[in-house]
Amino acid sequence: MAWRRGKLTAILLIFEVVFIVLFGILVVYDDQANATATQNSLTPAQGGADADNNVLRAYYPMFQDVHVMMFIGFGFLMTFLKKYGFGSVGFNFLVAAFVLQWATLMSGFLHLHHGKIVVDITTLLTSDFAAAAVLISMGAVLGKVSHIQLIIMAFVEIIFFSINEWVGLTFFKAVDVGGSMFVHAFGAYFGLAVARVLYREDMVGHSKEGSNYHSDIFAMIGTVFLWLFWPSFNAALAPGDDQHRAVINTYFSLAACAVVTFAISSAVEKDGKVNMVHVQNATLAGGVAIGTSADMMVHPWGALLIGSIAAVLSVVGYSYITPFMADKLKIHDTCGVNNLHGMPGVLAGIIGAIVAAVASPAQYGNSVYQIFPARAPIENSTELATIQAAFPAIEAGNGRSAGLQAGFQMAALIVSVLVALVTGALTGLLLRLPIWDQPEKDSMYEDEDYWEIPEEEAVDMNGSLEGVGHKKPDSRARTESDTNNEQDTKV
Repeated sequence: MAWRRGKLTAILLIFEVVFIVLFGILVVYDDQANATATQNSLTPAQGGADADNNVLRAYYPMFQDVHVMMFIGFGFLMTFLKKYGFGSVGFNFLVAAFVLQWATLMSGFLHLHHGKIVVDITTLLTSDFAAAAVLISMGAVLGKVSHIQLIIMAFVEIIFFSINEWVGLTFFKAVDVGGSMFVHAFGAYFGLAVARVLYREDMVGHSKEGSNYHSDIFAMIGTVFLWLFWPSFNAALAPGDDQHRAVINTYFSLAACAVVTFAISSAVEKDGKVNMVHVQNATLAGGVAIGTSADMMVHPWGALLIGSIAAVLSVVGYSYITPFMADKLKIHDTCGVNNLHGMPGVLAGIIGAIVAAVASPAQYGNSVYQIFPARAPIENSTELATIQAAFPAIEAGNGRSAGLQAGFQMAALIVSVLVALVTGALTGLLLRLPIWDQPEKDSMYEDEDYWEIPEEEAVDMNGSLEGVGHKKPDSRARTESDTNNEQDTKV
């Protein structure tokens, strides 16, 4: 235990010292946050900055929503494990705080300005999006890896996440306003690849893996926070009417998804009851599925349809695909991230490509070139000059057709999934090294080896008490035979 404590302390402090040094050398404030910038020493009448109309005022409300999603939404969503509540919320806190710093640096390395990393409120937003990808991956291996393995996984994943996103946005010029391809699908399949490489038979059907009445209620706190704030996640970086449309589309997609989740959950359960696992997770799939096309003209009825499809896909995933993956593919997915983030993320990418293929100036006006910048006419063309005369914000693009843009959308989706799978598998091999302290069977899905537990709760975790209320086996990552053989118990 002393050596474990020393390793965690050393690893975290080494990383933090490196971050401080790199921030000191490379990171500077954007002019809107820099006291030495001339504009901040002048009044608005003199051409200076307007304190009441700036980038912070524009982005901060939605940034705060996204920030809450990372630390409360994701953290509490993972508290369903009855003996891993501290680990779910606490390690979520640690990993997210770590990633915010490392993602700022990694993204900055790819977007240097005169050799410096310039930060503003949008940097904080994109760092939160990067944290979301890692937290999704964490869900696939929750309870099966040590805190040290989580930090190493986060460090490596952010490198590949940042490069993949940069390639998708810079070379493919793909559009993914809600991050469904670059965040959700990437995070899910990276985590699943890690889980496959780390797979051991004793991870499946573990006695400590399930939930109880109270842990499921805590998990619902995360669900509700994520459900409420998801429109901000999808709309935060969209401009003007695009942002307004993204909020509306996400709002309706989530609403339909919640209703259909209850309907399909009751249909697939043998006794017609509603499964809390589905409610905690599948109700959010609509936010993922609408993400890529959230700022596009899918129309409110289309948003309802997308949310409904996502609900069916996610519930079916939890009921049938997750057991198949565990039994046949040896992929044990603790939180079922494939069903909430993976498959809905792929669905979002496909929908985004379809909507891009039919997008036209007749439907969008000149804003079609704002949503799909690569479709704008090439520089110095007569067509570009005509468009800029009416809409000066439009910049020169690549002159792509709608069909070509759709093709690049699909290419970005496919590359993101492939990169996630390959780099996730390589990261899994790294995490198998004994130095990272992967937990043995008795230490999985339990806080006791990693946290100081209050004395009265320690008695509970040692087996004298098993919780209060109705206990049930968890269906997120367990095999179908495990679920059928285990009996409900009331204490």
